[in-house]
Amino acid sequence: MAERSEAGCGLVARNGRGPTVSELGQITVNPDRCGGRPCLRGLRIRVKDVLDLLAAGASREEILADYPRLEDADITAALEYAAQSADHPVVRVA
Repeated sequence: MAERSEAGCGLVARNGRGPTVSELGQITVNPDRCGGRPCLRGLRIRVKDVLDLLAAGASREEILADYPRLEDADITAALEYAAQSADHPVVRVA
């Protein structure tokens, strides 16, 4: 579960260990890997691949079983990355 922080900027995720800030540090971009596309922790596993699996209905457990080098936090990071990428203002020009 996530909620707005008291300052109103950014999300603070709540889990069994208490509040944690974003997992976005898991996302890496290296021009020499995967064509410079965002990957997880420097691995050759693209954020898009994880998002595609989730969109196709795969569970976290299935993804982690298929990609043993991934961690649960990597999946959260991919979702956070997608959410931030989709959060852009639409400006109407008159």
